Amino acid sequence: MKTLMRAALVATLLTTAASVSQAQPAAGAPAMPMPMPMTHAMPVPATTLSLGAYGEVRTAPDMATITLGVTTEGATAVAAMRANSERMNQVVAALRRGGLTERDIQTSGLSLNPQYAYEQNQPPRLTGYQASNMVTIRVMDLARLGPAIDAAVGSGANQMHGVSFGLKDPEAAENEARRRAVRALQGKAGLYAQATGLKLGRLVNLSEGGGYNPPQPMPLASMARMEKADSVSISPGEVAVRIDITALYELSR
Repeated sequence: MKTLMRAALVATLLTTAASVSQAQPAAGAPAMPMPMPMTHAMPVPATTLSLGAYGEVRTAPDMATITLGVTTEGATAVAAMRANSERMNQVVAALRRGGLTERDIQTSGLSLNPQYAYEQNQPPRLTGYQASNMVTIRVMDLARLGPAIDAAVGSGANQMHGVSFGLKDPEAAENEARRRAVRALQGKAGLYAQATGLKLGRLVNLSEGGGYNPPQPMPLASMARMEKADSVSISPGEVAVRIDITALYELSR
């Protein structure tokens, strides 16, 4: 039994050795090349066109915002604030008589500062205090704008930082500006495609920036000049509503 097992083991070893020798190349023979892995061709990136355009609408404003106030002085802080409060109450009362509501009048600045006299080779000398109270008012009916300014000045306002015009609801103007921006963008994209000899493909991306921004306050005439005038003349003009957009198109041959 043991003899038969040894014979089988020897036969197995001889068969394995023969297989290995057949797999090895003969001396001096070229080595068999290893099979190359399968590869896929990388896609060529599409040619794209990145553009920006804007649309703008100019329209008549239907509201205004004014910042005005009262500055007073007093020997003491209490005296300066008391005088300021009395005069500002008069200003607010006049504005309400002119048709403005409480929600249209908002305090935008309140300050109290010491005042000093400066002399050469002398320390600063306190001479009193200055109080300032500023309010921002919204005038939703432009026909009331001139009378509102007249009333404020006539009742004691001696500070005015300007007037800005705007829109109560800018949505309609914004949407028209968007349509104009898209038309301008499409026209520009078609022009570039024609100039490069390519075909305009699909719109890949479109983004919007900007929007309606009320104009900055315009300076008014000096208070001294306004006090001499019978009435303030205001020209609202137009406000601009602008929408900026950017887009990415695909181009093809």
